[in-house]
This record gives sequence, structure tokens and C-alpha cells, in this order.
Amino acid sequence: MNAMTALEGILPVNKPAGFTSHDVVAKVRRILGVKRVGHTGTLDPQVTGVLPLCLGRATRVAEYVQQLPKQYEAELTIGYATDTEDWTGAVVARADRVELSEELIRKTLQSFEGEIEQIPPMYSAVKVDGKRLYELAREGKHADRKPRTVTIYEIDPLNIDVGSAMPTVRFRVRCSKGTYIRTLCVDIGRALGYPAVMTDLVRTSTGTITLDQCLGLSDIESLHRSGELFSRIIPTDQAIAHFPDFRLSHRDAKAAAQGKPIGTDRLAGNSFRGEKGLVRFYDPDGRFIGVFRYDPTADVFRPEKVFVSNIDKG
Repeated sequence: MNAMTALEGILPVNKPAGFTSHDVVAKVRRILGVKRVGHTGTLDPQVTGVLPLCLGRATRVAEYVQQLPKQYEAELTIGYATDTEDWTGAVVARADRVELSEELIRKTLQSFEGEIEQIPPMYSAVKVDGKRLYELAREGKHADRKPRTVTIYEIDPLNIDVGSAMPTVRFRVRCSKGTYIRTLCVDIGRALGYPAVMTDLVRTSTGTITLDQCLGLSDIESLHRSGELFSRIIPTDQAIAHFPDFRLSHRDAKAAAQGKPIGTDRLAGNSFRGEKGLVRFYDPDGRFIGVFRYDPTADVFRPEKVFVSNIDKG
């Protein structure tokens, strides 16, 4: 495997605390000497965990990886609130006394499963009138924010401690893109009748990429130096394995590589079940051609991201 192939794909990084996502991108870019590096969804500086980075041409699928569900392990502390909704902010409210049962907390957590509405926190990167909310917040300004619909697929308590003056709840949550876990913590507290704050957060997966696959920055540096890093890079097409895949005939694969549309009739004998949206196409040898999108007006799949230009070159 040559260096170019080795340094193209998805590099699963375990983001350390104290780094912004952009800091991690810049650090990896320097370590690898690769200009095209992009992340697939920001993590706050104090948050750790799964941060997939796209290397080389894989940056073209970053938007698809960003859309994948995320899983987190979070800690919620009930009894006080901050202006940032997490433990880094200034305290803005306190409860004199917190009295809650473990049963009530469990039921309240479960009530958040499904589609919910969230109001983005002031300390976030959402733009209002061309300015990011965190910039306004730092200036002491407040902005009206529109609620957003997100999905909580699963939320499960891992540990509930109601014996202390400020009860803590550690939970696992699987959610859609764009979910603010600190806002979720605040909303859970509100549903329980108390101020609350997120006091710890780790992203444990993005799609099928899990924390145990991820590398620390020092690991990346040492593996790159020894020439072994390529074995830890996830191939581009595997990172978007949630899209249906089809192996084309040589003739159709050549046409697809040239950016030509592929009719659904060409997939009739290819386990085609009427899939719509985005699919992955491969040549007869299993070589990834690219991502194609269904066009219902012509009943064809049109190229969205093509990764090879000439099938004959192999």
C-alpha cells in the first residue's frame, strides 16, 4: 500500500480535553504532512472522545459522516445551573435542597426519547443575524433562538446517585446530529423541577466508529513515524456503509466512473429493492467508484461524488 492510499480515508481520533476540533485538525495536518484534513462535527474544547477526521479525498464524504447518529456518555448534576449549561460556566442558579427518587429520574430520562425540541444554548456556534451566539454571549448580549427538532433514539441511565446534596446522573444517549447534550441535561433538570448542568461528556461513537477504534494524538504520531498508521485508517466507503451498495458490470462501472447516470433497470439483477436517495457503486472487482443519488424524474442514479475517473486503469 503506497503512502497516498495509506493517508486517504477516515482517521478515528480520540479528542483530548483542552483542544478544539480545529486544533486537532491542525495538529494532525502537521503530523501527517497532509493538507486536506477535515473533521466531521465539532466537539467543545472540554469534551473528549470520538472525532473522525477525513484525510485526502475522503473530505468529500465528511457531510455524510456528519449526518450519522452520535452516542455519548454524560454526567448530569442536579442542583445548580450555569450560563454555559456545563461545568465551565458561571453559576446562575442554585437550589436550596434537592429531593428526588431514582424511579422518578429514570422515568424522566425515558420521557425524552423520540423527537424533542431544543433551543440552542447562547454559548454555541449557531449564527443569528450573521454573528455566532457565543460571540454575542461574551459581549453580554442575549439573542432570541428558534427551537430545533432533534431525535433521542435511546437514553439509558448508567448510574444514579440521589444520596448527595446535588444528585448526579450518568447516562448513555444515542441521538441525531445537532443534539446539544448540555441543553438536554438542563431540560431534564427542568422536567424534574430543578436547575441542572452537564458536568462531564464523552462522545463514544459516530455512526459505527467507536471509541475503542480511536487513536490519541501521540499514537497517531508514533504510528505514522513507524509506517503503521495506514492499518488504522478506515477506508472512505466503509465510513458511509449505511448507504446501500451495488456492484456494477464492467460497462456500467466505466460509465459511472465517467460521471454518467445509471438507470435502475441496470440494477434489476443486483439485489435492487427500489432504494432511493444515496447509494454506493463498485466495479466488478469491488473497487469503490463513488456515491450516486437517485433522480426520480428520470429513474436513474446520478453521480454525487466520484472517486475514480477511468475503470480501465485499475
